[in-house]
Amino acid sequence: MAPKIKNLELKEITLPLITTFATSLGKKDWIKSIIIKIDLDDGSSGIAECPTSFAFKEETPDRITSLLNNISCSVVDREIVFWEEMLKEIKTEHKNAHMTISSLEVAMFRAYLNSIKIEEHNFWGGKCLTLETDITIPFLKEREALNRWLEGVIKKGFKSFKIKLSGLLDEDRAFISYIDERLKEKIDVYTMRLDGNQGYDEHTFLLLSDALYKKGYAIDCVEQPLKKENREGLKKVKERCAFPIILDESILNYRDLEFAVTNNMCDGVNIKIAKSGIVESKKILDGANRYGLKKMIGCMTETMIGLSAGIYFAAGTGEFDFIDLDAVHFLKTPSDFGDIKIEGPVFYLRKNAQIYSNV
Repeated sequence: MAPKIKNLELKEITLPLITTFATSLGKKDWIKSIIIKIDLDDGSSGIAECPTSFAFKEETPDRITSLLNNISCSVVDREIVFWEEMLKEIKTEHKNAHMTISSLEVAMFRAYLNSIKIEEHNFWGGKCLTLETDITIPFLKEREALNRWLEGVIKKGFKSFKIKLSGLLDEDRAFISYIDERLKEKIDVYTMRLDGNQGYDEHTFLLLSDALYKKGYAIDCVEQPLKKENREGLKKVKERCAFPIILDESILNYRDLEFAVTNNMCDGVNIKIAKSGIVESKKILDGANRYGLKKMIGCMTETMIGLSAGIYFAAGTGEFDFIDLDAVHFLKTPSDFGDIKIEGPVFYLRKNAQIYSNV
């Protein structure tokens, strides 16, 4: 008989950020997450994290906890081998609790893998043992705080910088110019990625992108410049922008990806396990490969418990063009997490080490 789910434990955590995390959607100095642990009756377990996000404001710690407590009654005493079937039922009933259900899915997935003695990295293919991430530059108006953050991440050896935009044309032009000047002083070769976080309309964004293109900045891509509902605007932007457009908030599942491709809305997709879960993230990745899209692996503001799911996925498959798994660098944490070690922007995965499972 397959192992059964014995219980589901929840723990709320609040941790300070090293610097303010500021985007067009808001700013914060702390992360708040719910840690989920599923125990099986054979002694195996699976741990996951449900972060909170500006993009999913309705999923507060209280609502996440309440929903997961309600769901626990329907999964306890069921065999973990049927975790995918259980998730289908839960998703049907709770269609808008994207991060809550995705985190539950990760916990079930990990409990299942542990019960059958398969390492997560190997499950995804085990292709890469190193992974180099970019680092986010929050939209910080206070120059002292911005310079302090830039100096720190440059010293760590980062070469790719994801710049959060404000949605204000003149302020963003000045912000990008200032960062580019600071990077030129310290680094010979670097790239920038812009993240609009839905802050622009199509007209203003195209004014920005045209101005940036004329400046010749080393910009790899632009992520989600318009609101996710502005589908016609995204189509226009994709057709006219000189930089590849990567969609994030617009794509939660494979159905969203198909719609975006059919309507010529993007050049690539940012896949986040925290918002899409295990099964849909793999479907989105496979679809992106079929359609020839660029692939970014992303994260929320989360600890290594949540971030590690993206690390194993990206390193295991070895199929991502852009790595945006920098959340741990915003926290005061150790550099060694069991089978994952951090040196500057690089994650090193080590075989047969204890899998990281604590905050």
